[in-house]
Amino acid sequence: MNTFFDHGPIDPAARGAWADDREHTAEDRAQTLADVPEQGELDLAERHALRRVEGLSTELTDVTEVEYRSLRLERVVLMGVWTSGTQLDADNSLYELKQLAETAGALVLEGVTQRRRKPDPATYIGRGKADELREIVESTGADTVICDGELAPSQLRQLEDVVKVKVIDRTALILDIFAQHARSREGKAQVELAQLSYLLPRLRGWGSALSRQAGGRAGGGNGGVGLRGPGETKIETDRRRINARMAKLRRQLAHMATTREVQRDQRQVRQVPAVSIAGYTNAGKSSLLNRLTNAGVLVENALFATLDPTVRQARTPDGRSFTLSDTVGFVRHLPHQLVEAFRSTLEEVADSDLILHVVDASHPDPEQQLSAVREVFAEIGAQDVPELVVLNKTDAADPLVLKQLKAKEPQAVEVSARTGEGIDDLVAAVAGALPTLDREVRVVLPYDRGDLVSRVHAEGRIIDQDHTGDGTRLHAWVPELLAGKLEEYAVVG
Repeated sequence: MNTFFDHGPIDPAARGAWADDREHTAEDRAQTLADVPEQGELDLAERHALRRVEGLSTELTDVTEVEYRSLRLERVVLMGVWTSGTQLDADNSLYELKQLAETAGALVLEGVTQRRRKPDPATYIGRGKADELREIVESTGADTVICDGELAPSQLRQLEDVVKVKVIDRTALILDIFAQHARSREGKAQVELAQLSYLLPRLRGWGSALSRQAGGRAGGGNGGVGLRGPGETKIETDRRRINARMAKLRRQLAHMATTREVQRDQRQVRQVPAVSIAGYTNAGKSSLLNRLTNAGVLVENALFATLDPTVRQARTPDGRSFTLSDTVGFVRHLPHQLVEAFRSTLEEVADSDLILHVVDASHPDPEQQLSAVREVFAEIGAQDVPELVVLNKTDAADPLVLKQLKAKEPQAVEVSARTGEGIDDLVAAVAGALPTLDREVRVVLPYDRGDLVSRVHAEGRIIDQDHTGDGTRLHAWVPELLAGKLEEYAVVG
């Protein structure tokens, strides 16, 4: 006899306790499910567990000693060049740069702006201001300068020569945040492709000191007058390796995009409306998705907290099914490398039937957010998709600002994803903005055609339903494609 599971006779007292436990099983199970954290909570805990620790770094003191330096932010000084707009616009831009730096794990010590007609082609801020910036860096003990703009490789090198610490620009900072927050295989590949595209023209080397081969005839000797040289340098081989890696990543992303296209085609064949939630970063898109569908995705008060798109199914009050997809957040001057790398993901927005454009109504400059996001819409070909503006965070917004936004966007819906206020109005607005159904049908479907009944419920709008001896009698509005499959079951009256 197999005695592995033989634990002897059950004690009567234990049997009674077991019975008591069984009586409370349903209640305990419900409590256990309530205590289980959602996926978003687990993702947030994991992200916080990997935060950078202030004061710890493996960076070399002399920034000229290394050829390729990993981006490690600790104590930073922000620098912005103000070329147009007002001083308030410049301050808001620098404040956003501060949020980006803090999201990347940096401690911001100082922030300065400079009024110029255009950035200096040599050092971005001019030699005199660069000397003043070096004094600020020395007095604060900073180890990094972040510029609020994209620096040319020559500007980056010359400014570093003056301030004697690492210098990065806004694009590198955003790429670093994306690298920290990417979770899926596709997201990591997209971020790596964007980083390599940014790095390629900014490679640094030690010139001919690391040549791979001797120059000249047959790789040896003097090689003749005018033919001597170091041969192929390390930086040249690195460029070739980066180009090969980028080509491989593009092939991988094209293969991954096939699955997304198949899923999108299936929804289009079944004519399920697609709604995309888009908007400025940290406007509350993921919170709104959780409120509408209980998706349980990660929510954090940080810029670019969510990168990987999430698609969930939802229903209108009359039972019509549609999909809601959460997309990557946008920001002013979104790096071109990211738009190209995330183009397959952003196609979800361009191919949708409706865009929920979420705006942070509590932001100091929400109108600038609106224009920045619409610029990205135009870049990805989504400017003609119907748009429903959603003014989020109304519980923390200035009533005067809300009134100004409503004056410029009369069809906007005011909601608060945190409190749930206005969600019912938003659902009704989405139902009214979805594409209209084409055909009105009156059919009696046999009980063995439950698949068609299910499709009518999922894709159409039910006006009346009754169960008879012959089958399920339906009066509904359905898409043209589904109406063709129902013609043989049509009835009059």
